[in-house]
Amino acid sequence: MGLSLCLFYVLLISISEHSNFNLAYIISAIAVIGMISLYSISVFKSRKITLLLSAVLCGVYGFLFVTLQLADFALLLGSVGLALILGATMYFTRNINWYAINSKKLNEATS
Repeated sequence: MGLSLCLFYVLLISISEHSNFNLAYIISAIAVIGMISLYSISVFKSRKITLLLSAVLCGVYGFLFVTLQLADFALLLGSVGLALILGATMYFTRNINWYAINSKKLNEATS
């Protein structure tokens, strides 16, 4: 999956040499999101999780596209966006007991 994310930029550069940047961005994003989605179906074995991952990737690539288009406000939009994402991540993971996860793995390994 990591290499497919790197492939996005290679596709973007190579397609944008022969086409409009916006079109190249859309083609590259669709190709990468499609590859990751098809691969994640077999890994997760759940269409619900795959759709969630695909929606998150669409959101990330959409956010990056809008940020790139707003050249004068890119730093401001990027900073505010990252602050919102960090805040949402902290909010949704606030009730997870991270230490219990490790102790369960340790108990399973010793049993």
